[in-house]
Amino acid sequence: MSLITRRNALIGGAGLVLAGCDKITTSPTVQNVLSLGQKANLTAQRLVQDRNALAPEFTRADLSPRFRENGTRRPGGDDYNAMVANNFADWQLAVEGMVARPFKLSLAQLRGAPARTQITRHDCVEGWSAIGEWTGVPLGLLLRRAGLSSNARYIVFHCADQLLGAQYYESIDLVDAFHPQTILAHTMNGQALSVGHGAPIRLRVERQLGYKQAKYVMRVEAVASLDGIYGGKGGLWEDHSGYQWYAGI
Repeated sequence: MSLITRRNALIGGAGLVLAGCDKITTSPTVQNVLSLGQKANLTAQRLVQDRNALAPEFTRADLSPRFRENGTRRPGGDDYNAMVANNFADWQLAVEGMVARPFKLSLAQLRGAPARTQITRHDCVEGWSAIGEWTGVPLGLLLRRAGLSSNARYIVFHCADQLLGAQYYESIDLVDAFHPQTILAHTMNGQALSVGHGAPIRLRVERQLGYKQAKYVMRVEAVASLDGIYGGKGGLWEDHSGYQWYAGI
């Protein structure tokens, strides 16, 4: 069964083919159907899946010869360009929000932290897939270090790039935040993450579609609600295109 067919089935069999990652679906009818499908998708996934069930993992022999640089290929702005020129030596990831011990980590510190390596398939809403190897720090490890508040419900990823005239961001709930395959990846296929693939780090939340895998992550924020954060729907594509907030596959 194809990716698009599976996804359409999860939104109630409406037969919709979603717009690609560089396009916008603005029809109110489409957005209403997507919203209904999101609730059904999330409910179904949570009911039938073990919260710790792993996405399929592969071997290095399965790596795709080409892994697209989708979405933003390079954020604009002097600040990001300066970080690239300095090989991200001065970059720091902030972990903050509803935590007892907010902190910042350099890229060197992240690379020296306990890491997980996984070879997984990236499924894009446009209909293409690719298999890549990712190494990074489990997000749950960072949240435990920060002392996550019992009132926190979501984790928001603030990114360096802009798209559609808005700041790029994404968010996940705590089930996915503490999933063993949810990592902040700094390495792809054994090499430091390239700019086109999201340097210095990107989110990998392997049980969801590609648009949830936020690139150029600068700040991780724990929040109780998504209301009032940017467009309030939990992600840039969700705010501007009607994509589902929960993109489970």
